[in-house]
Amino acid sequence: MDMSHLREWLGRSELNNDLITATPVAALAATLDRDDARPQNGDTLPPLWHWLYFLPIHKQSELGPDGHPRRGGFLPPVPLPRRMWAGGRLQFHQPLRIGDTVSRLSHIVDVSHKQGRTGALVFVLVRHEISNAEGVALTEEHDIVYRDNPQPDDVPAKPVAAPKDEDFSRTITPDDTLLFRYSALTFNGHRIHYDRRYVTTVEGYPGLIVHGPLIATLLIDLLRRNLPDARVAAFSFKAIRPTFDIATFEVCGKLQDDGKTVHLWAKDADGWLTMDATATLA
Repeated sequence: MDMSHLREWLGRSELNNDLITATPVAALAATLDRDDARPQNGDTLPPLWHWLYFLPIHKQSELGPDGHPRRGGFLPPVPLPRRMWAGGRLQFHQPLRIGDTVSRLSHIVDVSHKQGRTGALVFVLVRHEISNAEGVALTEEHDIVYRDNPQPDDVPAKPVAAPKDEDFSRTITPDDTLLFRYSALTFNGHRIHYDRRYVTTVEGYPGLIVHGPLIATLLIDLLRRNLPDARVAAFSFKAIRPTFDIATFEVCGKLQDDGKTVHLWAKDADGWLTMDATATLA
């Protein structure tokens, strides 16, 4: 692992432009089983739904064996086969609206190496600023982790029990259709979300993996369903363990005593914590 070479990507930047259109919003609302009215120009984009835009458009010939674009380009060419969205932190400064012309300025902030329980890990931190005509609307820090394929003698990580004191919750059935629709909406070719043969035989998982961003979106969606008048000012989330399509899972939330903080989490069918998150209300 030539970390000195990978750190040459520090400070690299990339600028993308997009238009917030209504059809992806309507499609995600349907995917989340919401009863929203048909979106119109001027409607506020819900938190995290900006992930429907600035999509990674790569030619078919540019994809690697896992369905992701081949390494290099804006992100450093980390020579480890598995890539995952490990978490993120977002601050919402002003609304994005359907019809807005928007830009996203991205920077590589950090590239670091850690020797984990099952081998080498490389962490890449990307910072995004998304702006509309009024200025910066949101800032986001995106944590990406790269790791090796599983080995026969790997010891599974000890699971953490999820809290049991939720104020509200929702059971999610992560079937193939849900995962396919979210992959399509985000133009995500990563095969771990739809190719069962690949994910079980090559990457060694027991089933299709539910997208981390989809779980985060479901957590915010749970908040919106139960606190419909709340406005989210900040949100942070961390993936704790993978969620698979082989069983249902739950998204849960609890409003804290200060009335401004909502603890959100996801747990699998065995009660193990799979994602931990915090929303701060305005």
